[in-house]
Amino acid sequence: MTIKRCEWAGSDAVYIRYHDKEWGVPVHTDRKLFEMLILEGAQAGLSWITILKKRPGYRRAFERFDPKKIAAYNKRKVNSLLKDSSIVRNRLKIESTIQNARAYLDLREETGRFSTFLWQFVDGEPVHNHWRKLSDIPAKTPESDAMSKALKQRGFKFVGSTICYAFMQAVGMVNDHTTDCFRHAEIKRAT
Repeated sequence: MTIKRCEWAGSDAVYIRYHDKEWGVPVHTDRKLFEMLILEGAQAGLSWITILKKRPGYRRAFERFDPKKIAAYNKRKVNSLLKDSSIVRNRLKIESTIQNARAYLDLREETGRFSTFLWQFVDGEPVHNHWRKLSDIPAKTPESDAMSKALKQRGFKFVGSTICYAFMQAVGMVNDHTTDCFRHAEIKRAT
């Protein structure tokens, strides 16, 4: 029997593993949410498979996404990262990661939990959509617009509405597996 997946999963083993085990599963851990927000921003203008394949490099280069360590990065560290082929060597994206770490720390000091702040945009519960095909899925929503605006107001970079919606899909704030995909029902049952 053939397993039916969302068509974007394709045939690459990295993509299939990500689709089957991670994409759309609700995440409430602050550091994992921070990591995914950074990776979604890094993806801007590139394919997600590129970022997935570079994720081990990102985890190493950005010290397993430790916001306190990243917030302390200086120009010398930025120049070092610009030479690191295991990540996307884009100055704006690297500098935005540092800025986002600082904004993350400020937000946590103000609100307590990054998770609570982010999940408020879906009233704390995953939204289970019922898209029949990939072309039905929107690139952004009013919720991602609101998240983007709130993050930008707090100093985050590379958090446009489309990036925020991709983030919401990745961390399970929305279940955007197509209805014919085996993961749609599994995730809905689990949440």
